[in-house]
Amino acid sequence: MKIIDTVAGLRATVARWKAHGERVALVPTMGNLHTGHLQLVERARKSADRVVVSIFVNPMQFSDGSGDGGDFERYPRTFDADCKKLSVISDQPEVIFAPAVQVMYPAGFEQETRVKVPGISSILCGEFRPGHFVGVATIVAKLFNMVQPDVAVFGEKDYQQLLVIRRFVTDLCFPVEVLGMPTVREKNGLAMSSRNTYLSAHERMHAAMLYQSLQYAKQQIESGESDFAMIQTQAIAQLKEAGFRPEYFEIRRAQDLQMPTDTDEQRVILVAAWLGKARLIDNIMVGNME
Repeated sequence: MKIIDTVAGLRATVARWKAHGERVALVPTMGNLHTGHLQLVERARKSADRVVVSIFVNPMQFSDGSGDGGDFERYPRTFDADCKKLSVISDQPEVIFAPAVQVMYPAGFEQETRVKVPGISSILCGEFRPGHFVGVATIVAKLFNMVQPDVAVFGEKDYQQLLVIRRFVTDLCFPVEVLGMPTVREKNGLAMSSRNTYLSAHERMHAAMLYQSLQYAKQQIESGESDFAMIQTQAIAQLKEAGFRPEYFEIRRAQDLQMPTDTDEQRVILVAAWLGKARLIDNIMVGNME
């Protein structure tokens, strides 16, 4: 396993692989790796001959995109521990790409070209985190150009992010297959996330209620309840009563996150809520996902 921190070094390594006809997979991360990340690497290994894991805390997707938000400064950086975790798994990557901010944004934020996916980027998480998905789309597009992967693997916990990436890959004709992996959960149902480290031990146990609220809403829909506004209002009230600070609890059409209609067979229920210092997101699918 090799650590590379320059674009030139990365491209030279990938070029050697490509010259031998090898298939390359990319797993983009911001570090502070957990079991969910390692399962993404495992899935990448099944899809390619070579695997690159990027570790880069992207300032453009924090706050208003300037990188000045407090969340960027306090985001956990655990590079040595991350490398150790990757080095001991059987599906370890060939390369960890760990560039500095100056490598990814040599001209600085003011002069940086940005990738914006209209519509889907401004709703749900995009409404509460203006500029976030511009930062996500921009950094993933840069990584795709640097790594030139045949396939890239992302977690479905960040479902809106996954759709944003799939949209720009289609619109901008990137020759990359984007795979989504099911959310990996703690024993109590809490979705694994790097931000779970912000939770106290008590909050971590209590946070399982977020997934329970999604499960209950799914049960209501599958039992025939069609008043989605009532389900959403009820869930928000229950989360508030339990000490969460909800941003949204929404039932949307799975393929594009627009408002669902009676004829939609595939729906997704999404939630974002604060518990203490942690902003938690989660989702659950409803209906036939064939």
